[in-house]
Amino acid sequence: MTQQMSVLGIDIAKLVFHVVGMDDTGHVVLRKRLARSELLPFIAKLPPLRIGMEACGSAHYWARCFREHGHDVRLIAPQFIKAYVKSPKNDARDAEAICEAVTRPTMRFVPIKRIEQQDLQALHRIRERLIKARTALVNEIRGLLNEYGIVLPQSITKFRTLIVSKLQNEQAKLTALSTEVFWQLYEEFLNLEKRLAYYDKKLVAMAQAHPECQRLQTIPGIGPISATAILAAISDATQFKNGRQFAAWLGLVPREHSTGGKPRLLGISKRGDSYLRKLFVHGARATLRWVDSKHDERNRWLKALIARRGKNRAAVALANKNARIAWALLAHNQEYRVKTVV
Repeated sequence: MTQQMSVLGIDIAKLVFHVVGMDDTGHVVLRKRLARSELLPFIAKLPPLRIGMEACGSAHYWARCFREHGHDVRLIAPQFIKAYVKSPKNDARDAEAICEAVTRPTMRFVPIKRIEQQDLQALHRIRERLIKARTALVNEIRGLLNEYGIVLPQSITKFRTLIVSKLQNEQAKLTALSTEVFWQLYEEFLNLEKRLAYYDKKLVAMAQAHPECQRLQTIPGIGPISATAILAAISDATQFKNGRQFAAWLGLVPREHSTGGKPRLLGISKRGDSYLRKLFVHGARATLRWVDSKHDERNRWLKALIARRGKNRAAVALANKNARIAWALLAHNQEYRVKTVV
C-alpha cells in the first residue's frame, strides 16, 4: 500500500495526528490515526513522497523533521485548504483535504522556516508582547492618575520625562497608599523598559552580524528591527515571483473585487503578516520627516505624492516600494543604489 502512495496529508495536533495517503490517481489508499510518539517513526519508514500540512503551530518543526528523512514537505495556508474540506468536518477529513490541496498545480505554499528564523521570530514575538504590556501599563497609570486630578499627556516619551516630576510635585493630591502604589507601578514600567532594551540590543547585534540584514538596512526606512523581522518571516525571497507578489503577501497593495469585466480596486488589503507590515509602514513614516531636506529621485517622487495624496497614503506607498526593494536585494543578492540628481 505504501508503495502505491505518492502524497500524504497530515492533520497536525498536540497529541493525536490523522494521516491520509493518496496514489497518483487521487484515490485514498491510507487512513491512519497516530499518537505523537508514533508519527516520526511512521514517517521514517515511508519511501520519499510529498507530504502536505497546514501552516499552523509546530508545522515548521515537523516539516524540518520530515525533510531529514528525504520527504518533499509542503505547508499550506489554512484558508486555501478550507475549500477542499468535505462536511461534516473532522480531523480525518481535514487530513484528506490537505492531501488533495497539496496536489493542485496552482497551489501556493508557505516557506518552511529554518530554526535560526524561529529564534529571530521568538525574539520579535516576545518584544511585541512587552511593548503591548508597556502601553497597557502606561494607559493604566495615566487613567488612575486622572482620577486624582493629575493629567499626563499621551506618548511614551512624554510619560518617561514627566512621570517622576508629576508624582513629586503633585504629591499633595495623593494619599500615602496611592503614592506607594504609583511608585510601584513606575518600578514595573522601568522593568519593562529594561527587558525591552535587552531584546532590542539582541536584535541589533544579530542584524549587525548578518550580511543580508546589513544590506536591508541601507534602504531608508528599514532598521535592524525591520531587517531581522523580514528574515524571520521569509526563508527564501525567490519563492515570491516578484516584488509585487511580496508586497501583496504583506497586504500592502489594494484589495481587488472585480466582476463583469470591470476592475474594481478597494483599500489596502491588510492581508499577511500584520507585524511586518506595521514595521514597513512605521519605517516609511519615519523617512517622511526629512523628505524636504533631500533632493534625490526617491524624495522628489515622495514630495509629489504627498502633495497629491497626503502623508498617510504616501507612507503606505513608500512601504510598498520598500517591500519591493527589500525583495530585490534578497532575491538577486544586490546592493541598494540611490539615484541622485545630476
